[in-house]
Amino acid sequence: MWVPPEQHKIVGGALAGLRKRAGLKQQDVAERLGKPQSFVSAYEAGQRRIDVLELARIAQALGLEPEHVFGEIMRIVPPGA
Repeated sequence: MWVPPEQHKIVGGALAGLRKRAGLKQQDVAERLGKPQSFVSAYEAGQRRIDVLELARIAQALGLEPEHVFGEIMRIVPPGA
């Protein structure tokens, strides 16, 4: 399913907000994921699409349940988007 770029920015913004609330830097999350900091920067900026498995791993890196992260994203995605 194709997702418009503006939706990638919404998802990335939500993940950035959750990261900041967890008191983590992009580098902290990157290390927990075993990825470069540029990976975190790219998905937070909406420049990289993430799949559901990556979303689950990101949630774990943030110390959150995947269901919580998905719910947070769905809360801010505009209806019908």
